[in-house]
Amino acid sequence: MKNFAMIGVAGYIAPRHMKAIKDTGNRLVAALDPNDSVGIIDSHFPDAEFFTEFERFDRHIDKMRRAGDDQRIDYVSICSPNYLHDSHMRFALRSGADAICEKPLVLNPWNIDGLQEIERDTGHKVNTILQLRVHPAIMALRDRVAAQKKDTKHEVDLTYITSRGHWYLQSWKGDEKKSGGIATNIGVHFFDMLHYIFGELQANVVHASAETYAGGYLEYERARVRWFLSVDYNDVPDAQKAIGQRTYRSITVDGQEIEFSGGFTDLHTRSYEEILAGRGFGLEENRVAIETVSTIRNASLAPLTGDYHPFLKK
Repeated sequence: MKNFAMIGVAGYIAPRHMKAIKDTGNRLVAALDPNDSVGIIDSHFPDAEFFTEFERFDRHIDKMRRAGDDQRIDYVSICSPNYLHDSHMRFALRSGADAICEKPLVLNPWNIDGLQEIERDTGHKVNTILQLRVHPAIMALRDRVAAQKKDTKHEVDLTYITSRGHWYLQSWKGDEKKSGGIATNIGVHFFDMLHYIFGELQANVVHASAETYAGGYLEYERARVRWFLSVDYNDVPDAQKAIGQRTYRSITVDGQEIEFSGGFTDLHTRSYEEILAGRGFGLEENRVAIETVSTIRNASLAPLTGDYHPFLKK
Protein backbone atom coordinates (compact mmCIF):
# COMPACT_ATOMS: atom_id res chain seq x y z
CA MET A 1 0.00 0.00 0.00
CA LYS A 2 1.45 3.33 -1.12
CA ASN A 3 1.04 6.67 0.65
CA PHE A 4 -0.41 9.50 -1.43
CA ALA A 5 -0.69 13.23 -0.89
CA MET A 6 -2.88 15.45 -3.06
CA ILE A 7 -2.66 19.11 -4.02
CA GLY A 8 -5.91 20.66 -5.25
CA VAL A 9 -8.32 18.36 -3.48
CA ALA A 10 -11.29 20.77 -3.78
CA GLY A 11 -11.11 20.88 -7.57
CA TYR A 12 -13.38 19.35 -10.20
CA ILE A 13 -11.06 16.49 -11.13
CA ALA A 14 -9.85 15.56 -7.61
CA PRO A 15 -12.61 12.98 -6.90
CA ARG A 16 -11.46 10.90 -9.89
CA HIS A 17 -7.96 10.83 -8.42
CA MET A 18 -9.23 9.89 -4.97
CA LYS A 19 -11.29 7.09 -6.50
CA ALA A 20 -8.24 5.87 -8.45
CA ILE A 21 -6.09 5.86 -5.30
CA LYS A 22 -8.75 3.85 -3.47
CA ASP A 23 -9.47 1.50 -6.39
CA THR A 24 -5.78 0.60 -6.65
CA GLY A 25 -5.59 -0.31 -2.95
CA ASN A 26 -3.63 2.70 -1.74
CA ARG A 27 -4.32 5.51 0.71
CA LEU A 28 -4.48 9.28 0.73
CA VAL A 29 -2.84 10.53 3.91
CA ALA A 30 -2.50 14.29 3.32
CA ALA A 31 -4.23 16.89 1.16
CA LEU A 32 -3.88 20.59 0.42
CA ASP A 33 -6.26 23.20 -0.95
CA PRO A 34 -6.75 26.88 -0.07
CA ASN A 35 -10.48 26.21 -0.48
CA ASP A 36 -11.86 24.28 2.49
CA SER A 37 -14.96 22.94 0.71
CA VAL A 38 -13.55 19.42 0.72
CA GLY A 39 -16.21 17.24 2.30
CA ILE A 40 -15.80 14.85 -0.65
CA ILE A 41 -12.71 13.52 1.15
CA ASP A 42 -15.01 11.76 3.64
CA SER A 43 -16.36 9.56 0.85
CA HIS A 44 -12.89 8.22 0.16
CA PHE A 45 -10.30 8.90 2.89
CA PRO A 46 -11.85 10.46 6.01
CA ASP A 47 -8.62 10.00 7.99
CA ALA A 48 -6.50 12.09 5.60
CA GLU A 49 -4.84 15.16 7.10
CA PHE A 50 -6.00 18.37 5.43
CA PHE A 51 -4.27 21.74 5.07
CA THR A 52 -5.31 25.09 3.63
CA GLU A 53 -1.81 26.59 3.88
CA PHE A 54 1.06 25.33 1.73
CA GLU A 55 3.65 25.99 4.44
CA ARG A 56 1.93 23.68 6.93
CA PHE A 57 1.41 21.06 4.26
CA ASP A 58 5.10 21.28 3.32
CA ARG A 59 6.13 20.86 6.95
CA HIS A 60 3.87 17.83 7.36
CA ILE A 61 5.19 16.15 4.20
CA ASP A 62 8.77 16.72 5.36
CA LYS A 63 7.96 15.32 8.81
CA MET A 64 6.57 12.17 7.20
CA ARG A 65 9.63 11.88 4.95
CA ARG A 66 11.91 11.84 8.00
CA ALA A 67 9.69 9.40 9.91
CA GLY A 68 10.72 6.39 7.80
CA ASP A 69 9.70 4.40 4.74
CA ASP A 70 6.28 3.36 6.04
CA GLN A 71 5.35 7.00 6.72
CA ARG A 72 6.88 8.87 3.81
CA ILE A 73 4.82 10.01 0.82
CA ASP A 74 5.34 7.83 -2.25
CA TYR A 75 3.24 9.88 -4.71
CA VAL A 76 1.87 13.41 -4.85
CA SER A 77 -1.25 13.73 -7.03
CA ILE A 78 -1.51 17.22 -8.52
CA CYS A 79 -4.97 18.59 -9.34
CA SER A 80 -4.22 22.28 -8.84
CA PRO A 81 -4.83 25.11 -11.36
CA ASN A 82 -2.81 24.65 -14.55
CA TYR A 83 -0.27 27.41 -13.96
CA LEU A 84 0.74 25.85 -10.62
CA HIS A 85 1.43 22.35 -11.96
CA ASP A 86 5.09 23.08 -12.69
CA SER A 87 5.79 24.33 -9.15
CA HIS A 88 3.86 21.52 -7.49
CA MET A 89 5.66 18.84 -9.49
CA ARG A 90 8.99 20.30 -8.43
CA PHE A 91 7.78 20.25 -4.82
CA ALA A 92 6.82 16.58 -5.12
CA LEU A 93 10.16 15.51 -6.58
CA ARG A 94 12.17 17.48 -4.03
CA SER A 95 10.07 15.96 -1.25
CA GLY A 96 11.25 12.48 -2.21
CA ALA A 97 8.05 11.46 -3.99
CA ASP A 98 6.99 10.75 -7.56
CA ALA A 99 4.37 13.07 -9.06
CA ILE A 100 1.10 12.25 -10.82
CA CYS A 101 -0.06 15.38 -12.62
CA GLU A 102 -3.35 16.22 -14.28
CA LYS A 103 -3.45 17.70 -17.76
CA PRO A 104 -2.09 20.01 -18.97
CA LEU A 105 1.27 19.00 -17.60
CA VAL A 106 2.65 22.55 -18.01
CA LEU A 107 1.74 25.61 -20.05
CA ASN A 108 4.98 25.95 -22.03
CA PRO A 109 7.33 23.33 -23.51
CA TRP A 110 10.48 24.75 -21.88
CA ASN A 111 9.02 23.91 -18.46
CA ILE A 112 9.44 20.24 -19.43
CA ASP A 113 13.21 20.70 -19.76
CA GLY A 114 13.50 22.09 -16.22
CA LEU A 115 11.45 19.24 -14.78
CA GLN A 116 13.66 16.68 -16.54
CA GLU A 117 16.67 18.19 -14.79
CA ILE A 118 14.99 17.87 -11.40
CA GLU A 119 14.07 14.26 -12.20
CA ARG A 120 17.74 13.55 -12.82
CA ASP A 121 18.80 15.38 -9.64
CA THR A 122 16.26 13.68 -7.35
CA GLY A 123 15.89 10.24 -8.92
CA HIS A 124 12.10 10.65 -8.83
CA LYS A 125 9.65 10.71 -11.72
CA VAL A 126 6.80 12.76 -13.10
CA ASN A 127 3.83 10.71 -14.31
CA THR A 128 1.04 12.31 -16.26
CA ILE A 129 -2.64 11.66 -16.88
CA LEU A 130 -2.98 11.14 -20.63
CA GLN A 131 -6.21 9.25 -20.17
CA LEU A 132 -7.24 8.94 -23.80
CA ARG A 133 -4.12 6.87 -24.50
CA VAL A 134 -5.61 4.09 -22.34
CA HIS A 135 -9.15 4.31 -23.76
CA PRO A 136 -9.93 1.02 -25.58
CA ALA A 137 -11.53 2.74 -28.59
CA ILE A 138 -8.57 5.07 -29.06
CA MET A 139 -6.06 2.23 -28.68
CA ALA A 140 -7.98 0.23 -31.31
CA LEU A 141 -7.99 3.20 -33.71
CA ARG A 142 -4.25 3.65 -33.25
CA ASP A 143 -3.65 -0.01 -34.07
CA ARG A 144 -5.87 0.27 -37.15
CA VAL A 145 -4.03 3.35 -38.44
CA ALA A 146 -0.65 1.74 -37.78
CA ALA A 147 -1.64 -1.29 -39.87
CA GLN A 148 -2.45 0.81 -42.94
CA LYS A 149 -0.13 2.12 -45.62
CA LYS A 150 2.30 4.70 -44.29
CA ASP A 151 1.42 7.25 -46.98
CA THR A 152 -2.28 7.26 -46.00
CA LYS A 153 -3.55 10.64 -44.74
CA HIS A 154 -6.87 10.44 -42.98
CA GLU A 155 -9.44 13.24 -42.93
CA VAL A 156 -10.37 14.00 -39.32
CA ASP A 157 -12.88 16.38 -37.75
CA LEU A 158 -12.63 16.98 -34.00
CA THR A 159 -15.48 18.85 -32.31
CA TYR A 160 -15.77 19.26 -28.55
CA ILE A 161 -18.28 21.60 -26.91
CA THR A 162 -18.62 21.40 -23.14
CA SER A 163 -20.92 24.15 -21.90
CA ARG A 164 -19.87 26.18 -18.89
CA GLY A 165 -21.83 28.80 -16.96
CA HIS A 166 -20.88 32.43 -16.37
CA TRP A 167 -18.65 31.34 -13.47
CA TYR A 168 -16.10 29.90 -15.90
CA LEU A 169 -14.67 33.18 -17.17
CA GLN A 170 -14.62 34.61 -13.62
CA SER A 171 -12.52 31.73 -12.32
CA TRP A 172 -8.84 31.02 -12.97
CA LYS A 173 -9.96 28.99 -15.98
CA GLY A 174 -11.00 32.18 -17.74
CA ASP A 175 -7.55 33.73 -17.25
CA GLU A 176 -5.29 32.67 -20.13
CA LYS A 177 -2.17 33.27 -18.04
CA LYS A 178 -3.42 30.74 -15.50
CA SER A 179 -5.28 28.20 -17.63
CA GLY A 180 -3.50 28.58 -20.97
CA GLY A 181 -6.80 29.37 -22.69
CA ILE A 182 -9.50 27.16 -24.19
CA ALA A 183 -7.23 25.04 -26.40
CA THR A 184 -5.00 24.21 -23.44
CA ASN A 185 -7.60 23.77 -20.74
CA ILE A 186 -10.15 21.60 -22.56
CA GLY A 187 -8.23 20.50 -25.65
CA VAL A 188 -4.73 19.40 -24.67
CA HIS A 189 -5.63 15.73 -24.13
CA PHE A 190 -7.35 15.63 -27.54
CA PHE A 191 -4.25 17.07 -29.20
CA ASP A 192 -2.16 14.45 -27.41
CA MET A 193 -4.56 11.77 -28.67
CA LEU A 194 -4.18 13.00 -32.27
CA HIS A 195 -0.39 12.87 -32.02
CA TYR A 196 -0.56 9.44 -30.37
CA ILE A 197 -2.68 8.04 -33.21
CA PHE A 198 -1.45 9.91 -36.28
CA GLY A 199 2.22 10.63 -35.63
CA GLU A 200 4.34 13.76 -35.65
CA LEU A 201 2.79 17.18 -36.09
CA GLN A 202 3.64 18.86 -39.41
CA ALA A 203 1.43 21.97 -39.53
CA ASN A 204 -0.52 24.06 -37.03
CA VAL A 205 -2.89 26.75 -38.33
CA VAL A 206 -5.23 28.72 -36.05
CA HIS A 207 -8.40 30.18 -37.54
CA ALA A 208 -10.14 31.37 -34.37
CA SER A 209 -9.15 32.03 -30.78
CA ALA A 210 -11.40 33.70 -28.22
CA GLU A 211 -12.30 33.42 -24.52
CA THR A 212 -14.93 30.75 -25.10
CA TYR A 213 -13.94 29.02 -28.34
CA ALA A 214 -11.06 28.20 -30.67
CA GLY A 215 -10.60 26.39 -33.95
CA GLY A 216 -7.99 25.54 -36.51
CA TYR A 217 -6.24 23.01 -38.69
CA LEU A 218 -3.54 20.49 -37.75
CA GLU A 219 -1.64 18.20 -40.08
CA TYR A 220 0.08 15.06 -38.83
CA GLU A 221 2.07 12.36 -40.60
CA ARG A 222 -1.09 10.34 -41.07
CA ALA A 223 -3.96 12.84 -40.84
CA ARG A 224 -5.40 16.22 -41.74
CA VAL A 225 -7.45 17.53 -38.83
CA ARG A 226 -10.05 20.29 -38.59
CA TRP A 227 -10.76 21.09 -34.93
CA PHE A 228 -13.20 23.20 -32.93
CA LEU A 229 -13.44 23.59 -29.13
CA SER A 230 -15.95 25.63 -27.14
CA VAL A 231 -17.43 26.17 -23.68
CA ASP A 232 -20.35 28.21 -25.08
CA TYR A 233 -23.79 26.56 -24.93
CA ASN A 234 -24.80 28.47 -28.07
CA ASP A 235 -22.33 26.34 -30.06
CA VAL A 236 -24.10 23.07 -29.14
CA PRO A 237 -25.96 21.77 -32.23
CA ASP A 238 -29.75 22.20 -32.15
CA ALA A 239 -30.35 18.44 -32.23
CA GLN A 240 -28.44 18.00 -28.97
CA LYS A 241 -30.10 21.02 -27.35
CA ALA A 242 -33.50 19.56 -28.22
CA ILE A 243 -32.83 16.49 -26.07
CA GLY A 244 -31.41 18.50 -23.19
CA GLN A 245 -27.70 17.97 -23.80
CA ARG A 246 -25.21 20.71 -22.96
CA THR A 247 -22.19 18.84 -24.32
CA TYR A 248 -21.30 17.70 -27.82
CA ARG A 249 -18.31 15.53 -28.60
CA SER A 250 -17.54 14.17 -32.05
CA ILE A 251 -14.49 12.73 -33.75
CA THR A 252 -14.85 11.51 -37.32
CA VAL A 253 -12.14 9.75 -39.31
CA ASP A 254 -12.79 9.66 -43.06
CA GLY A 255 -16.43 10.44 -42.34
CA GLN A 256 -16.86 7.64 -39.81
CA GLU A 257 -17.74 8.56 -36.22
CA ILE A 258 -15.38 7.18 -33.57
CA GLU A 259 -17.47 6.26 -30.56
CA PHE A 260 -15.56 6.74 -27.32
CA SER A 261 -18.10 8.40 -25.01
CA GLY A 262 -18.27 5.39 -22.72
CA GLY A 263 -15.63 4.40 -20.22
CA PHE A 264 -14.41 7.90 -19.35
CA THR A 265 -15.09 7.59 -15.63
CA ASP A 266 -12.66 4.70 -15.22
CA LEU A 267 -9.76 6.13 -17.22
CA HIS A 268 -8.07 7.69 -14.19
CA THR A 269 -8.09 4.37 -12.37
CA ARG A 270 -6.64 2.71 -15.46
CA SER A 271 -3.97 5.43 -15.65
CA TYR A 272 -3.06 4.88 -11.98
CA GLU A 273 -2.80 1.13 -12.55
CA GLU A 274 -0.30 1.74 -15.34
CA ILE A 275 1.70 4.24 -13.27
CA LEU A 276 1.90 1.91 -10.27
CA ALA A 277 3.07 -0.87 -12.60
CA GLY A 278 5.89 1.35 -13.87
CA ARG A 279 4.26 1.97 -17.25
CA GLY A 280 3.10 5.56 -16.76
CA PHE A 281 3.51 8.31 -19.33
CA GLY A 282 6.34 10.66 -18.45
CA LEU A 283 7.45 14.15 -19.32
CA GLU A 284 8.62 13.54 -22.87
CA GLU A 285 5.33 11.95 -23.95
CA ASN A 286 3.69 15.33 -23.27
CA ARG A 287 6.02 17.47 -25.33
CA VAL A 288 4.19 17.46 -28.69
CA ALA A 289 0.81 18.29 -27.14
CA ILE A 290 2.29 21.09 -25.00
CA GLU A 291 4.12 22.50 -28.04
CA THR A 292 0.82 22.32 -29.97
CA VAL A 293 -1.22 24.31 -27.44
CA SER A 294 1.61 26.78 -26.83
CA THR A 295 1.75 27.50 -30.57
CA ILE A 296 -2.05 27.86 -30.74
CA ARG A 297 -1.97 30.33 -27.85
CA ASN A 298 0.59 32.56 -29.52
CA ALA A 299 -0.35 32.19 -33.21
CA SER A 300 -1.62 34.87 -35.55
CA LEU A 301 -5.04 34.02 -36.92
CA ALA A 302 -5.27 32.68 -40.47
CA PRO A 303 -8.17 33.52 -42.82
CA LEU A 304 -10.96 30.99 -43.34
CA THR A 305 -9.62 29.47 -46.53
CA GLY A 306 -8.66 25.91 -47.38
CA ASP A 307 -9.25 23.39 -44.60
CA TYR A 308 -11.21 24.86 -41.70
CA HIS A 309 -13.83 23.50 -39.33
CA PRO A 310 -17.43 24.04 -40.53
CA PHE A 311 -18.55 25.33 -37.11
CA LEU A 312 -16.37 28.39 -37.70
CA LYS A 313 -18.70 29.52 -40.50
CA LYS A 314 -21.65 29.94 -38.14
